[in-house]
Amino acid sequence: MSSAVLVVLVVLVVLAGLAVGLYNGLVRRRNQVDAAWSQIEVQLKRRLDLIPNLVETVKGSAGFERGALEAVVSARSAAMQASPDPAAQARADGALSGALRQLFALSEAYPDLKSNANYLGLQEELSTTESRLAAARPFYTDAVLAYSTAIQSFPGVLVASAFGFTARAHYDAEPAADAPPQVRF
Repeated sequence: MSSAVLVVLVVLVVLAGLAVGLYNGLVRRRNQVDAAWSQIEVQLKRRLDLIPNLVETVKGSAGFERGALEAVVSARSAAMQASPDPAAQARADGALSGALRQLFALSEAYPDLKSNANYLGLQEELSTTESRLAAARPFYTDAVLAYSTAIQSFPGVLVASAFGFTARAHYDAEPAADAPPQVRF
């Protein structure tokens, strides 16, 4: 075997090793994105599961605001039916968060509701869930950023395009979700 053939073989082995390493790195980053999104989904589901109990507790208290309850129920239903992609989930999440803020703002007007232990417990659980969601979002954003950078930069772009690695959506909260609730009596 000539030295030229040996050099070509060594170069091919090195290139194959780099390609395998790049591929494995992309798979690892894609799995990190999926794991981070899974954490968000768990908290979104937990929140959706708590809402019926909250609505029933508010209904059971004297004097409740029917419109606020209907908004929460409607937003929950929309969130449950939303597409599983992060953009659709973010829109549904924003609408639900706004409806919940409005419902919680109503508790100030109803002392019976404000002193109801079940209501306070559910409010605390929802608050904890919101905190967990807030903590999970940056991990997802960081994972998507690392993955996107890996599939868009050289030489990862070569492996990504060859094996069908595609970009993932960010979880961007809707601007309306940041608006204060409108409470009318």
